Amino acid sequence: MTTLPIAINLHKASKTLTLKYSADEEYHLPAEFLRVHSPSAEVQGHGHPILQFGKLGVGLSKIEPAGKYALKLTFDDGHDSGLFTWEYLYQLAQRQEQLWDDYLAELKTAGKTRDPSEQIIKLML
Repeated sequence: MTTLPIAINLHKASKTLTLKYSADEEYHLPAEFLRVHSPSAEVQGHGHPILQFGKLGVGLSKIEPAGKYALKLTFDDGHDSGLFTWEYLYQLAQRQEQLWDDYLAELKTAGKTRDPSEQIIKLML
């Protein structure tokens, strides 16, 4: 059974998507978190995830329904492929803390950073 939110709010200023499932179940998902966990082939790499880096500050410019089963998220860095199914969004919401910790550890291991300006500096060195 798919868990559907009863309210969805895009907060452009804080770059956060809020999903409310009940009076006492609400999640605030930062755009950066959603961007680095996009279900797109560009990110998931056909079964071999591709580490996303330099996405600090990325925002959501648009959200729209994709049928009755998903949301299409458009990020202000141009990324707009991959459909976030209701089931996937709920899993991201419930596992947000662990997924974020894992992502930060992957960045560290790869010698990458969340800051896009640091990536440019490293490339220039």
